Amino acid sequence: MLSSLKNTKKVQNAWVMYDWANSVYSLVITSTIFPVYFNSVTKGLNVNDTVNFFGFEVVNTVLYSYSISFSFLIIALISPILSGIADASGKKLQFMKFFAYLGSISCIALFFFDGNNLEWGICFSVLASVGYAGSIVFYNAYLPEITTPDKYDLLSAKGFALGYVGSVILLVVNLLMIQFPSWFMLSDGGMAARYSFLITGLWWAGFAQIPFKILPQNPFGKDIKREFLLKGYQEIRKVWNEVKQIKVMYRFLASFFFYSMGVQTVMYLAATFGDKELGLPGDQLIITILIIQIVAIAGSYFFAFISKKYGNKQSLVIMVMIWVGICAGAYYVYTVYEFFALAFIVGFVMGGIQSLSRSTFSKLIPRNTTDHASYFSFYDVTEKLAIVLGTFSYGFIEQITGSMRNSALSLGIFFLVGLGFLLLVTIPKKGLNTERA
Repeated sequence: MLSSLKNTKKVQNAWVMYDWANSVYSLVITSTIFPVYFNSVTKGLNVNDTVNFFGFEVVNTVLYSYSISFSFLIIALISPILSGIADASGKKLQFMKFFAYLGSISCIALFFFDGNNLEWGICFSVLASVGYAGSIVFYNAYLPEITTPDKYDLLSAKGFALGYVGSVILLVVNLLMIQFPSWFMLSDGGMAARYSFLITGLWWAGFAQIPFKILPQNPFGKDIKREFLLKGYQEIRKVWNEVKQIKVMYRFLASFFFYSMGVQTVMYLAATFGDKELGLPGDQLIITILIIQIVAIAGSYFFAFISKKYGNKQSLVIMVMIWVGICAGAYYVYTVYEFFALAFIVGFVMGGIQSLSRSTFSKLIPRNTTDHASYFSFYDVTEKLAIVLGTFSYGFIEQITGSMRNSALSLGIFFLVGLGFLLLVTIPKKGLNTERA
């Protein structure tokens, strides 16, 4: 059955549609409207913007950074065993559905967050993040099953590009709702923001029905046995032992870990930086993120072209070096136009480094394995732990220094370490032929 799925346009188009479905969460909830809304409803409640969260006094932006860290710590802890179960039982699509619905329903629940119920807002934002991150583990694992290694880069870029297009469309609608609430029979921009959370959840769950209907349920025809929990644990142990013997894979994962600490932290906290350090109004912050998304579409395809011409390693090295410059530049940004210019550069390398990292790892998975979810769990756990440490360190440095500029500058160190590991990697163009390399 699997051979019939390779390079099947219908299946590939269904797969990239999940990027279209879930990317609205990444843009609306994590990058733009929710963090801006969260800051607006929690700012000024107490001295120095502190809030009371389950009896603990903490700065609102620090709490938001820590909540992101916590959500990805959860998925980092549970996704390996879930991936093992998915590979052992053939239930990859069912797990993907569960997490997608968890995330979309949590987005809908954020409609009821008005600032007076802080715990509600934080808890459901964490659950939405868990749902998003959890579904991505199983979604990514389909890539090596639906195309051949020579097409990984382009298909991965197509998925990210489609996700950027869909999320920009919805964000533009949401921005119009916030700027002109009367057009939509809404009382004010705050209510419009809450409706944007509701629409995001519905968009995510609605468009996800396309991949859910077309992606294969059990492409390798594995027997689904009652003891799949034990089998899942055994599966992940087996893959871990294999990963340790694939030198190129764990070197790449080390590099990916460090540069992802920077990339993901910028993606999640750029809006809070613009709000707190530059005092930009919400509409300008959202426009900034729009710039990032639109430019990221071109960046995805541009660096896929560079990788095809010069190789994945060279393309990734170029992008990581640009990221180092971005972190240094962020320290000296003081005007809205400087922020827009920096956002343009961020967008160009963000789309490229995300899509190319996913396709590069796909090339490092042994061709003769059927444990794609388990292999990708190591990729995704690496990314999630990077987010945990990146966002935590960002918030911690802000807490002890009182400035996000110092936090942004420190991200450059992570990129430099990632660059060092990346230079040690030799990436095969068409994937590994054996399980050890």
